[in-house]
Amino acid sequence: MMSIIHHRSLKYMSHDQPLTKEAILDAAEQTLRRYGPEKTSVVDVAKALQVSHGSLYRHFPSKAALREAVTERWLQRIADPLQEIADGTDGSAADRLRLWMDTLIRTKRNYVLEDPEMFAMYTTVTLDAVMMIDTHVKLLSGQIAQIIKQGMRAGEFKSGEPEPVAKALFMATSQFHHPAHAYQWSSSEIEADFDSVWALLLSGIMKSTVNGSE
Repeated sequence: MMSIIHHRSLKYMSHDQPLTKEAILDAAEQTLRRYGPEKTSVVDVAKALQVSHGSLYRHFPSKAALREAVTERWLQRIADPLQEIADGTDGSAADRLRLWMDTLIRTKRNYVLEDPEMFAMYTTVTLDAVMMIDTHVKLLSGQIAQIIKQGMRAGEFKSGEPEPVAKALFMATSQFHHPAHAYQWSSSEIEADFDSVWALLLSGIMKSTVNGSE
C-alpha cells in the first residue's frame, strides 16, 4: 500500500528568499514530527528556518494559530482525494460511496500508524478549533451528499434530501474515522464491525423494488 503521508525535506531559507506561509507550514510540520505537538514552540520552527521568531509572528500571531494552520492544511490533504471520488462517475453510486468511506477510514488509520505526531496534534486541535473542524466535517458531509444525490438521480437510492442522509451516514460511521475512537482501530474485529454497520446503513438508503414497484 502506498503511503499517504506527506513528508517534505526541510530547506533552510536563504536571506534573499521571501518567508512564505507555505515555507513556515512545511517547517512547522517537520518540527512537530521531531519534537511532538506539546514540546514544539514557535522558536523551534524559527530555528529550523534560520529566521527570528518575530518573522513568524508576522504571519501567525500565536503558536495556536500556527498549529491550526498546519492542521487545516493536513485536513485538506484528507479531503482532496475524497473529492475526486465524489466527482467520479465510474461504477454505481453505492460503490463510490463505499470507496469514499473506505478511503477516509484508511487515510485516518495510516496517519495513526505513520504520522502519529500530526495525528496527535489533530486530535488536540479538534477540541479547540471548533469552527475549523466544523467546516471540515461539513465539507466531507457535502461530498457524501454529492454521491447520494447522484444515486438518487440514477434511481439507485431512495428519493429525498441528500444532505440530512449524508450527515447521518457520516455520524453513524464516526467510530471508524473520528480521532476519539482511534484506540479501537487496532481491534481484530474492526473490519467486520464496519461491514455490518455499512450493510445496515446502505440497506436504509437503497431503493428496493418488489414486483417492479418501490
